[in-house]
Amino acid sequence: MATSATSTSRRGSSLEMPDDDQTLRELGYPRQLARRVNAFGNFAISATIINFISGVMTALSLAMISGGPRIMVFGWLGVGLLVLFVGAAMAEITSGFPTSAALYYWSAKLAKRHNAGWSWFTGWLNFIGQIGGTAATDFALANFVVALATLQWPSYTPNAKEILGIYGAILLIHALLNTYTVGLVALLNKISVAWLLAGGVVITFYLIVFPSHHNSASFAFTHFVNGTGFKSGLYAGMIGLLFTSWTFTGFDASAHMSEETTHAAVSAPKGIVRSIAFSWIAGLVLILALTFSMSPGNYGNESSANEPAAQIFVDALGLTTAKILLLVVCGAIFFCGLANMTSNSRQIFAFSRDGAIPGSKWWRSVSKRTHTPVKSVWFAAVGAFVLGVPSLWNTVAFQAIVSVNVIGLFGSYGVPIFLRLRRGEDFVRGPWHLGRWSRPVTTIAVVWIALSSVLFLLPQSYPITHKTFNYAPVALAVVLFIATVWWFMTARRTYRGPISYGTPEELAAMEEDL
Repeated sequence: MATSATSTSRRGSSLEMPDDDQTLRELGYPRQLARRVNAFGNFAISATIINFISGVMTALSLAMISGGPRIMVFGWLGVGLLVLFVGAAMAEITSGFPTSAALYYWSAKLAKRHNAGWSWFTGWLNFIGQIGGTAATDFALANFVVALATLQWPSYTPNAKEILGIYGAILLIHALLNTYTVGLVALLNKISVAWLLAGGVVITFYLIVFPSHHNSASFAFTHFVNGTGFKSGLYAGMIGLLFTSWTFTGFDASAHMSEETTHAAVSAPKGIVRSIAFSWIAGLVLILALTFSMSPGNYGNESSANEPAAQIFVDALGLTTAKILLLVVCGAIFFCGLANMTSNSRQIFAFSRDGAIPGSKWWRSVSKRTHTPVKSVWFAAVGAFVLGVPSLWNTVAFQAIVSVNVIGLFGSYGVPIFLRLRRGEDFVRGPWHLGRWSRPVTTIAVVWIALSSVLFLLPQSYPITHKTFNYAPVALAVVLFIATVWWFMTARRTYRGPISYGTPEELAAMEEDL
């Protein structure tokens, strides 16, 4: 039976630790996924997807020409704080509605009118953002693998087809892991946090201790660069904020993993906030190590390198050490891509469960062997590969994929946060909430999301040609066009928002069969 509830759920009224399965039944779903993730595991998957090593290293080329060290440091501090507001606002909603459906479910329950419509477009924004996150991470890994290969074999000159092939192979590995070794994936998500900590410490230690020269504090904190081709330094600096925003994406994974997490109404919101705070602090330390280690005399070559991090390592530490540190970076990005695909597949599963994706019956099926949505995993892999195809002819394809990721995800974050803001005191809180800080935190979150979403649709380099065109607006427009046409043709009559599969008692009986 479909439902488009016009008020918030009653289940948030208890401040005691709720029963996970009973909570899920009250939200309208039977338990289908195995609860094998604890509070640390929930934090780990979001921390792994945010992945400060991956985010800093893969977006370094954009930051070095769009603002330089000044934007890297102070943009990280400012945008990181704003993202923490976004995460806190999302965490409060997660506590009230701990389900894998997450964002589009929240929109349906928080909207006062047109619940199904709000839900529909939130889900599609999250869908394209999740696909973009998987694509951007694995495409970045492909480029770092190539950078490592060129250091090892200087005569090797990769072309766009070879990079795309490596990218496809990485997607294939991540899909296979999520299909056949689910227990290993859960373990790797936990190991990834240790890898992030140890890797961050190793990279920072080497950059602090071993270079023969370090930059002045003036250079490391305030040096400004505008290599975008645009005359406006302000515009270049604003584009450079994408460096931080790209890093702080994907923390909705904690919400998408709610149905596999124990004590989800508290563990999932804490996972969101803790993962952002951890990445914010650790990432700042890594950024400072980089800005103090850049070579002012060779800055142009470093910023224009295929992977600036590789060139900085070589200039500061020598070839052998650079290779070792690149291996650390590649490992971090690999973990990040794996967690991205896991989260991505859960969103596809949940959205399909409510009949909102073509072929929903196919994508919402759950493997009887692993109790995971295997077909959704392959949907995510193929969708991500399609986003990477324009790299064959577009030199800024990676930045465009990043923009799709940031705008799609933050857009899907913004809708339910805005609807929760409109609810005011009518919102029934779960056991984890912001108290009297809820309204100011939520307001700041909505304003930042609106501003940043506009910013990342803009061109990132000049002159604008077919090779430098930011195709992110096109990719987003295509997806939203499909979603809009489908909505007005059929979905507005058939989609009523998240489906309730029965009463809690009926769902408890259904679980026995499942």
